[in-house]
Amino acid sequence: MKFSTKIIAGGVAAVSLAVAGAVFAHQGGGMGHGKGSGMGQGMSQGQGMMMRGGGMMGGMQRDAATHDDMMLVRDMVINHEQIKRTVTNLPNGIRTVTESDDAAVAKSIQAHVASMEGRLADGRVFNRFSENLPVLFDAKDKLTSKIEMTAKGAIVTQTSADPAVVKALQARAQEVCELARDGRAAMMRSAMAKR
Repeated sequence: MKFSTKIIAGGVAAVSLAVAGAVFAHQGGGMGHGKGSGMGQGMSQGQGMMMRGGGMMGGMQRDAATHDDMMLVRDMVINHEQIKRTVTNLPNGIRTVTESDDAAVAKSIQAHVASMEGRLADGRVFNRFSENLPVLFDAKDKLTSKIEMTAKGAIVTQTSADPAVVKALQARAQEVCELARDGRAAMMRSAMAKR
């Protein structure tokens, strides 16, 4: 991956809010905050979303950072009405602006963007409910990312010379817009579509 000097260990707007599906398996969203609160607590046993000891979890690759990443997404989904997101499709990619006037939500956006960029760089896919995310993770070496943290969130520009990657970037950006607009309802649609 190529990064400009303006990048702050940032994230991929195409991956922002990327955890669609497993975060709200339980209608009450009853997952606790903080480390060690246990992702399985509050989730319906019948959903089959949690595998103890690692591995896949509702379409997600589970690793040491999964809990914290899911809590960030949970917070953003709960507060989706506080998020403003715009996407500009470029001939070779996307430019997204994801921000919030709420300081706590803005910090969640920034933390999620940073975490997802690290996941992309390491190839640690987080969510496979989107058909576009696996394409982006598989093509991570064909992506150029420029991330700029703002006072209210993050601006991400991602480009590629590969038309298939550009198509996946643009499609995923629209999926994320649906998440920011519709919150949990969009997550559940995404999860159901992959069943």
